[in-house]
Amino acid sequence: MELSIKVIPRAARTGFAGEMADGSRKLRVRAVPENGKANEEVCAFLATHFGVRREQVRIVSGATVQRKRIRIE
Repeated sequence: MELSIKVIPRAARTGFAGEMADGSRKLRVRAVPENGKANEEVCAFLATHFGVRREQVRIVSGATVQRKRIRIE
């Protein structure tokens, strides 16, 4: 499965925050966007949410921007 996500860093808590007009999901994360911390939290949250191992979630594109394509195997 592939997801299109817009990440909002430095949030009060981690979780989904709705959907955008193009169908992308908004995801708030507590982590700061430095040294891959926000990306790691995104992957860990999605793995827990979908009930898969962390290794099965990876960022396909957008590692350095807010808009990301995530693949969950």
